[in-house]
Amino acid sequence: MNRGTALRWSGYVAVAVLFALACAMLSNWQFARSAERDAELALVADNYEQAPVPLAELIPGEDRFDPSDEWRPVLLRGEYLEDEALLVRNRPHGGTSAFEVLVPFRTDDGRVVVVDRGWVPPGRDRPEPDAIPAPPAGEVTVQGRLQPGEMSARDGRSAPEGQVPTIDLPLIGERVGSGDLIDSAYVLMTSEDPAPAERPRALESPSEDPGPHLSYAIQWILFAVMGFAFIWYMIRTEIRHRREDEEIEAGIRTPAQRGSRRRDRDMEAEDELLDAR
Repeated sequence: MNRGTALRWSGYVAVAVLFALACAMLSNWQFARSAERDAELALVADNYEQAPVPLAELIPGEDRFDPSDEWRPVLLRGEYLEDEALLVRNRPHGGTSAFEVLVPFRTDDGRVVVVDRGWVPPGRDRPEPDAIPAPPAGEVTVQGRLQPGEMSARDGRSAPEGQVPTIDLPLIGERVGSGDLIDSAYVLMTSEDPAPAERPRALESPSEDPGPHLSYAIQWILFAVMGFAFIWYMIRTEIRHRREDEEIEAGIRTPAQRGSRRRDRDMEAEDELLDAR
């Protein structure tokens, strides 16, 4: 093997190693995403069906929302601040760019928490909803599940008056100006007492789909193996061609016989398949 061939083969191997390293990084990333998704599903399984407790038990006083309490059912007693209601735009419900209805709720202890009452579709002839069901007036008992606030719109999206681009609780606190707003969590409403004659459409239950992350991680590992297999095939083919050239130069075979061994092996394999049938 001459120096040029050694350098070329070393280049092949280097490319395969770099490709394998890239595949390993992507595989590890997908394994991490899979672990995160498993943790999310476990949190839902642990919290979703627990008995509801007063909000003050999970977020007492000035304490902030504990992420391990996501999806925990809570009870609120107080009144809706209907005049300070907001719509969250561009929410994917019902195959449309729907709106979620946010209404601040003042609890008996004086604090205010944002309640997501559900979603409403856009209007028939305009992007804004044709109608938004009003919350119950006066003293109300609300049952719902805790959720962390969302991040601000990264792309600088804005929203018209009375709307917000995301459930950005600090931003909502500035908009509604209703005093002691809890800005670390909001409540996904599941029921109200007294129940109104009409309410927004209920939000969907969390998905139980683990996602494709684990299969993607395994695919990246297979791609890395295939990269080495391809380099091995290229080197093996080059060795076979070099051997055939040497046999032609030595007069052992003629140029017309190049590759005949390979064809013979292919024909034998085909005969074996036919015999098996």
